[in-house]
Amino acid sequence: MYNFPNVIRASGVFANEMYHQKLSQKIKKVAQQLGFELVGITQADPPKMIDRYQKWLDKGYAGKMDYLKRHLNLKRDPKTILSEVKSVISVGMNYHTIEPDSARKIDPLRGQISRYAWGDDYHDIIRTKLKKLVKIIEKISRKETRNRVFVDSGPVLEREYAKNAGLGWLAKNTNLINWEKGSWYFLAEILIDIPLQPDQIEPRGSCGTCTLCIEACPTDAIVEPNILDSRLCISYLTIELKESIPREIRSNMGNLIFGCDICQEVCPWNSKATPSSEKGFQPRKGNLLPKLTSLMNMTQEEFNRRFKGSPVKRSKRRGFLRNVAVALGNSKDKSAVTVLRKALNDSEPLVRGHAAWGLGQIGGDDAIQALRVRLKIEENPEVIDELKIAIDST
Repeated sequence: MYNFPNVIRASGVFANEMYHQKLSQKIKKVAQQLGFELVGITQADPPKMIDRYQKWLDKGYAGKMDYLKRHLNLKRDPKTILSEVKSVISVGMNYHTIEPDSARKIDPLRGQISRYAWGDDYHDIIRTKLKKLVKIIEKISRKETRNRVFVDSGPVLEREYAKNAGLGWLAKNTNLINWEKGSWYFLAEILIDIPLQPDQIEPRGSCGTCTLCIEACPTDAIVEPNILDSRLCISYLTIELKESIPREIRSNMGNLIFGCDICQEVCPWNSKATPSSEKGFQPRKGNLLPKLTSLMNMTQEEFNRRFKGSPVKRSKRRGFLRNVAVALGNSKDKSAVTVLRKALNDSEPLVRGHAAWGLGQIGGDDAIQALRVRLKIEENPEVIDELKIAIDST
């Protein structure tokens, strides 16, 4: 005989599963309509990579990014961030726009800004879309949700959740690569209290035996496949590091003044990259291979105006001009002496010190004279060291 209560209960469970499956499908469709080309759903389980992540921190690979250590316990379980969380919606938004002119790109008197920072601040663009997606989810599900949205800034091991959601695999350069679209993607996620249907997609593709990214890194920051030493990474050095760039690394930075795309540019999987439809990611005027000499002596007001609403503002003026001074030094071009000599009088010791290094790399009578004049009046001990070393190096 049938046990009717059990049959009713089973049918209820089935109906509930079907509801969440259809809801999940609708969410993914809406997310794609909002511009998220990649979207997947996972259960809000504790990340399995947390022990590996802690070992990475213990080795000092996070450099001066102390906030990563502070967030460690929060990253152990998404429920520490949102106790009611049931699902993680992982999304990826394409920021690939155009290919810069190859000849201008290697011009030592032009600076390279990472592609993700050519346009408007992606945090603002994506966060707005995520919040809109949440509102639509609440409208579809007819309930107010408990949720948190994160755009490359929350205490979440986002690449693991993205991988588990089928968005791609973790590459040797530590980026997430999609087998159809490459790696020019911003990752973001929504933690939400709805038990959505998780994706069961096995990512296709892999890095295989390819080591192009490891070989191409100018500072050898990829110490082994899928392990990055941030202290050597040009993106870290030009953005996250707030103090002096180690002297032994500066000459390997070339004309990179904000971030670095080299490991993605050499990746064969990015040959499949298609242009982004997001207008906000298109290059702003002046952000695509700017002339270094036009950047070196920006005032604080000029910096604020030029990079308002841009990711570049994260480095702050002093950090950005520090980077520009290093790039000018690497150019070895004597036409840069004039702007670097002026930078020796900058109000920021960080800028003065790296301007001194740049002059030391270029050399010549004018550079030496400028360094000696500044040395007579300089009071900052670190800048004095930079001036002396620069004079000796010429």
